[in-house]
Amino acid sequence: MAVEKKPRNQMPCRDPKERAGDFKEVSLGYDLQTAKAEAMRCLQCKNPLCRSGCPVSVRIPEFLHAVANGEIEKAGEIINTTNSLPAVCGRVCPQEEQCEKMCIRGKMDAPVAIGNVERFVGDYMLKNAAPKKTDKKQSDKRVAVVGSGPSSLTCAASLAAKGAKVTVFEAFHKAGGVLVYGIPEFRLPKSLVESEINKLAAAGVEIVTNTVIGKTLTMEELIADFDAVFIGNGAGLPVFLGIEGEGLNGVVSANEYLTRVNLMKAYEKDSITPVYRGKNVCVIGAGNVAMDAARTALRLNAESVTVVYRRGREEMPARKEEIHHAEEEGVRFELLTAPLKLVGSESRRVTSLVCERMTLGEPDASGRRRPVKVSGSEFEIKTDLVIVALGTSPNPLIKDSFKQLKTTERGAIVVDENMQTSVEKVYAGGDAVTGAATVILAMGAGRKAAAAIAEKLGL
Repeated sequence: MAVEKKPRNQMPCRDPKERAGDFKEVSLGYDLQTAKAEAMRCLQCKNPLCRSGCPVSVRIPEFLHAVANGEIEKAGEIINTTNSLPAVCGRVCPQEEQCEKMCIRGKMDAPVAIGNVERFVGDYMLKNAAPKKTDKKQSDKRVAVVGSGPSSLTCAASLAAKGAKVTVFEAFHKAGGVLVYGIPEFRLPKSLVESEINKLAAAGVEIVTNTVIGKTLTMEELIADFDAVFIGNGAGLPVFLGIEGEGLNGVVSANEYLTRVNLMKAYEKDSITPVYRGKNVCVIGAGNVAMDAARTALRLNAESVTVVYRRGREEMPARKEEIHHAEEEGVRFELLTAPLKLVGSESRRVTSLVCERMTLGEPDASGRRRPVKVSGSEFEIKTDLVIVALGTSPNPLIKDSFKQLKTTERGAIVVDENMQTSVEKVYAGGDAVTGAATVILAMGAGRKAAAAIAEKLGL
């Protein structure tokens, strides 16, 4: 039987000119009618490929069916069996490369907007659903969780639900990890993250902030005091270019720039950790973090913001939605362009970025076509703030202070198929293992580690 074509319900967004001047959320979300209409586009496949594309195996057809019937709380309960952060994932997961990419409907017209519906359900549950009390008897088994990003939150929630006494240790003064310090308010409102943290605390998880494992407490102390330890401290060490002039004033990592703005409110006039507001800003890189930094610079009243990337548009790793939003708001793109050196004034403040044009050659190890320089193509971009957004690697603090932990040459923690490290009782997951990746992949690792810990502890 032929399937009737139904256009995908688009996500409503605020006007680009208005939103580029503040930090309020860009996407407005579905209302109930739109969420139901989009959920009805699901074909309810007998073999749901969409679920196989999800790193945490959300029961997608089931929750969409519940939404289509107006049973939103039921949909939330279905999602929550595998994903404890639907309001977050609905906003920041690259669904177009995961569940929606596998959607059979996409072969006919357009894939079901799974992420948009998931966001609607997540928001509804945070506002309307009372927390479900577990009848699981609390165990005397104690688990320490290092870090409070998505992998740690997922691991902690899963173990708490199984009755473990969980303590989360966070280095910063607020819990949430990259969800708080890395992703801007206009993409992920911090009130949502706070609600998720409050849910965790209500479930009995103890959250200890301002505690740096490897300094405030050692790994040896955690191993002695707890029955198991999960390391999910992310990948917070920025990668730089290694070019002349990188030590000039006005050259910063995107990691520091976004942390100051998102976590420490550096955009406020009376901020105790202010950030330099450049007039002509250059952002080097083209991933989601680069888009976040570029759009943040606009909101800090930059007159021009230019993204510099050595490959072309098709190779840009950022989500297409984020690139589109950045362009709408006024961000410029210098593609097929590689930085050569930074030039500064007598006071050692950056004044320009010298670049050269590139062309694309044969594919490299990543599968993307390798950039090749065009001879004699050097040119200069005037700038007073350069934000380097080339990725991050795992923070070396724990591995440097805990030598028995096996790591790769790049500092990533080595784990087995059960997320256990080379040290008995110690597990790890998320960016600390993979390097910088997506929120949902980190959550999948946290969930897998929690299952292994629970089995080991007999929960």
